[in-house]
Amino acid sequence: MVFYLVISVAITVCILGNVFTSSVTHGEALSKLKALQSLVFNNAQTTVTLDSTALKQLVKLASNGKSQPKTKGISFSVYVRAKNLKLGIGQTLIYDGVLTNDGNGYDDRTGVFTCPLAGTYMFVVDFLSLKPAWLQLHLNKTVVASVHAINAYMQISRTVILRLRKGDHVKVVNHISNSAAHRGYSGFSGARIY
Repeated sequence: MVFYLVISVAITVCILGNVFTSSVTHGEALSKLKALQSLVFNNAQTTVTLDSTALKQLVKLASNGKSQPKTKGISFSVYVRAKNLKLGIGQTLIYDGVLTNDGNGYDDRTGVFTCPLAGTYMFVVDFLSLKPAWLQLHLNKTVVASVHAINAYMQISRTVILRLRKGDHVKVVNHISNSAAHRGYSGFSGARIY
């Protein structure tokens, strides 16, 4: 209940600050304040009912009428199609089975994700090793994460969050010789968070 009261006070302060610091007429200020009245807080039931039209107007007011730019959805999820993909030292894993590739950043011919839009991304590498394996996640030419399986048939995984610039490359590289990935259990995924 206190949480909702704090939110309502914060929204009111934000809107009032924008209303009274901008050069608006008295009528416009009253119109903007009326939008606040359509937000109903029912403290007895600890529920909040929001009028979506008023909420959209409040968000617009809080940003001084500037609409936020829409960003493209960028994500990919790929896997190994071959039953047993044998890997040499320094070889980039090519995940050739594509589940999703929104934004077309992942190239299933090279195994490389090329960042189409700068931002913060989350990547997940998972691997079922048929023998000892050591994989590295590369951002351009820098190793940013590693996974290591010391025995056969170990499932290994690693999640990393990276800030990328447009054009940056991310890929999974085999670090030791004679590794092998198993179909359906080895994948690579990435998504732009913001």
